[in-house]
Amino acid sequence: MPDAASPPSASPARFGAAGRGVAALVLACVIWGLSPLFYELLAHIPPQEVLAHRTVWSLIVFAGVLALQSRLREVPRALGGLRPALAVAAAAAMISINWFLFIFAIQAGRTVEASLGYYIFPLVAVLIGAVILREGLCRAQMLAVTLAASAVIVLTVGLGAAPWISLTLAVTFGIYGLLKRMVAAGPVVSVTAEVLILLPIAVAYLAWLGAGAGAFGQSLGDSLLLIASGPMTATPLILFSYATKRVAMATVGLVQYLNPTLQFATAALILGEVVTPWHMIAFPIIWVALAIYSWATLRQARAPR
Repeated sequence: MPDAASPPSASPARFGAAGRGVAALVLACVIWGLSPLFYELLAHIPPQEVLAHRTVWSLIVFAGVLALQSRLREVPRALGGLRPALAVAAAAAMISINWFLFIFAIQAGRTVEASLGYYIFPLVAVLIGAVILREGLCRAQMLAVTLAASAVIVLTVGLGAAPWISLTLAVTFGIYGLLKRMVAAGPVVSVTAEVLILLPIAVAYLAWLGAGAGAFGQSLGDSLLLIASGPMTATPLILFSYATKRVAMATVGLVQYLNPTLQFATAALILGEVVTPWHMIAFPIIWVALAIYSWATLRQARAPR
């Protein structure tokens, strides 16, 4: 809360910082939400090859940003000690699986399922916190998690198979968030360390493909798109990192729903994916669960004040 003795000019300054933070957050979520359109352009390239290039080029962007900030020396520090190094390596594995599945989902025409994964992620994160971190759940949060579980059951029964892409995206991102708690470094530094760990695997795979087998270099358009996967990955993460330092976490949580909403709209309206009646039952259940969760989160955020 603002100090009553603060000078009048302090409030506009804070408002300006918060406004820039919200703008950065919205822009990050818009980039994430519309990213299926970008990866759809690479649908003819195997997802593992796209992932390898995404790893290489995003590392170049992250390293460039840190170099401009004279912060490259912080990357080895993030890996200093066995526990932080293991946490960073495990986080790298989780984010790599998440990135791969997202690319695969778009190429397989299952962007709707990917959007569902990012819708239920906040509720999976709450469940992970309750089970692993022993964080207590209020009744509203328990109801939200129960509704999310019922929506997954509806889809499983209706479609004849569990929405494994949605669940894996949500769980891997939830575990990724849990692992990030064990790393003292800031978001950009820690992500750079994670991608650095993945780099040898990416480079080895691209070398194994050889000069003639890979998509890079075969056409100018594909090569530029693969290079652009680096900024496409790094830019929203940097914007998100900027926003989280200036915006209340309750606001961050609410605005993030823009990402899966845009993904869902893109899949249904632009990519022409089929939205089944079972999706039309499950998604409103998820939206209700998120509304309840958001209400409970906002109430908890306001309680101390």
